[in-house]
Amino acid sequence: MIEVLYFAWVRERIGAPRERIETEAATVMGLIEDLRARDERYAWAFADMTSLRVAVDQELAGFDAPLAGVREIAFFPPMTGG
Repeated sequence: MIEVLYFAWVRERIGAPRERIETEAATVMGLIEDLRARDERYAWAFADMTSLRVAVDQELAGFDAPLAGVREIAFFPPMTGG
């Protein structure tokens, strides 16, 4: 099981801050494809990948990051400074 965390507008579109997911996906992108197939809320949340960042076990990662042994995935918009 992987703990999946959603932040900012990703959380708003999905309607939940977190959930535990069982997946056979090998990479973060595979997980996203599984989530998109769930329903339109997920499809909408993951529609624009250029506006999305991911952290794997609290470290920034790419969408090609492997999921083997991962405990936590977080999805959030790009951070801005100021």
